[in-house]
Amino acid sequence: MSNFVIKPAVRTEKITYAVRDIIVLANEVAKTGKEMLYLNIGDPNLYDFEPPRHMVDATYNAMLRNKNGYSPSSGIKEAVEAIEKEAGRKGIKNVHDVFVTTGASEAIELAVTALVNQGENILTPTPGYPLYTAIASKLQAYENPYYLNESNGWQPDIDDIRSKINDKTKGIIIINPNNPTGSNNSPETLKQLIDLAIEKNLVIFADEIYDKLLFDGQKHLSIASINHNAPVVTFGGLSKNYMVPGFRIGWGVVSGQKEMLKDYIEAINKMLRARLSANHPEQYGIKPALEGDQSHLTVAMEKLHRRRDMTYEMLNSVEGISCVKPEGAFYAFPKIELNKQNDNHFVAELIKETGVVVVPGTGFGQVHGTNHMRVVFLPQDEVLEKAYKNIVEFYKKYKEVFDK
Repeated sequence: MSNFVIKPAVRTEKITYAVRDIIVLANEVAKTGKEMLYLNIGDPNLYDFEPPRHMVDATYNAMLRNKNGYSPSSGIKEAVEAIEKEAGRKGIKNVHDVFVTTGASEAIELAVTALVNQGENILTPTPGYPLYTAIASKLQAYENPYYLNESNGWQPDIDDIRSKINDKTKGIIIINPNNPTGSNNSPETLKQLIDLAIEKNLVIFADEIYDKLLFDGQKHLSIASINHNAPVVTFGGLSKNYMVPGFRIGWGVVSGQKEMLKDYIEAINKMLRARLSANHPEQYGIKPALEGDQSHLTVAMEKLHRRRDMTYEMLNSVEGISCVKPEGAFYAFPKIELNKQNDNHFVAELIKETGVVVVPGTGFGQVHGTNHMRVVFLPQDEVLEKAYKNIVEFYKKYKEVFDK
């Protein structure tokens, strides 16, 4: 054999995914026999959440009817129609394309790839889901993060967004409700965002995958419903609201002025055709999910509301850790006051000492000089209570040992 070394593409150099990267360390700690408490993965099915049975039955019956080949590239007719009706219920009009994908993540990647060239940029929320920066890296676009304002309930900072827009900016990502902070954008914020996007000729990418998971009587407002002429791609899926992330079923809804969007829609569809189709039988679960009994959400939200409250109260119980109360989804993003160390070091030592697995805030982006961690409050009450007690006690020790 020669000494030839295969070099990976430059576009992969900056791709990281902190949510799963942290598992490498957690697995090493687990080998020592330590009890592990996982608060890092947003997968409801690892805990006491189940999907609606009628949706699962529809998928199973589709398999029995041998709907196991390729589907149309944009999705089966009944699914596409059900998604468009759901968009209508959310107040979204002027819809010109609906496409079903392998999870919302594929819809996002296709929509961004169809718009952004090498050397251009899209505005991404900070903190925000790391998928977006990974896509930008792959496209060799440059990162253009905008900040969410922690002192204002993690609402997008409109002034910061405006200051970041340049002649290479093609679009803006909005995650609402937000992962990792659990914030729900106010109508006032959304109105300012869409007005700014129209003024600057930006496409809005609206990730609304958690739109049915809201607390305290909060309502979700879809940004595409505010202005029917603005170019918006709204993303949704079955993963979170319907508790089936493993189905890998998501979608995109393109709305706005038709003539403005025509060429862009065709570009998305070129890529849809090239990758053939999303999972076929699972698409038969979309209509019954969106149009059928929603009582699973009542059961889920009762648990999540209680666990959200526990998260907020326990993580705010010690001086030095502060947590904005989440308004949606199942994440919290508490701030950790550190003098000498950073959240990567804190989380690593937390895992080694206590077995509690969270994700450092660095993996989601944050204001320079601040430190955070993302916690997932899906686990059962007793698991969360034990984990939070461990975090609080560990923080006190950590300050004495590492961060005086």
